[in-house]
Amino acid sequence: MPDVRPGQSIELLKELHILTRDGKLNQDSRRKLKQVYHLYNFIEPLLEEVMAARGDLTLADHGAGKSYLGFILYDLFLKARESGHIYGIETREELVTRSRELAGRLGFGRMSFLNLSVEESTRSTELPEHIDIVTALHACNTATDDAIRFALEKHARFIVLVPCCQAEVAATLRKHKNESFGRTPLSELWRHPIHTREFGSQITNVLRCLLLESHGYQLTVTELVGWEHSMKNELIIARATGQRRGNARERLESILAELNLQDLHDRFVY
Repeated sequence: MPDVRPGQSIELLKELHILTRDGKLNQDSRRKLKQVYHLYNFIEPLLEEVMAARGDLTLADHGAGKSYLGFILYDLFLKARESGHIYGIETREELVTRSRELAGRLGFGRMSFLNLSVEESTRSTELPEHIDIVTALHACNTATDDAIRFALEKHARFIVLVPCCQAEVAATLRKHKNESFGRTPLSELWRHPIHTREFGSQITNVLRCLLLESHGYQLTVTELVGWEHSMKNELIIARATGQRRGNARERLESILAELNLQDLHDRFVY
């Protein structure tokens, strides 16, 4: 199986339905595995950097679902090491139970799965005060924003986001559409419903980036995989530098005012 990395748990790949029960890769699972490894290539250097600095690491994966990411990171990076802990945070209890059982079967002892919302996790005593890396892949709508707030509260060194389903900004654009027409010609950017959805999604990520820069993070914004697989594969990697971008908050507030999005001030400015 040339596509599977050396040392990778075959049982794990079968459990995640990346390999068939007889250990084969079909075309669909080959593509899925390629995507997982592509993401791992982005995250592995961050894991290496934290481990080199601390000799340990904590990672929280928000909206973990079946915890594909957490299991792959553990299998490829932490399994052979004696330290490091991964927390999978998910609201669907049956997925949390399933992940706990799988981790037990595989002997992945330094994985924890918590049945919490992202917001609840910020206050939960089941998580340490400091988390090195926070990931949120396809955490729907405002769950990505909650993950950002969690990461800032936990003073995360790195934040890795693949946002999706950004409906909140689009809904606010629609709500004030008539008023916006009289205020700015930029309202043409979201006059038609399809543009409202697309522009809302785009501006959501722009506002998130400015928020992170205002809190002292340096950003890399790129594609996770080619757009042919999904339109929801914008990858945002934030690195804590402690140096706030001087005009980030000012620009953030100006954009909210210009686009008539002041209703969302408290979500993006804090």
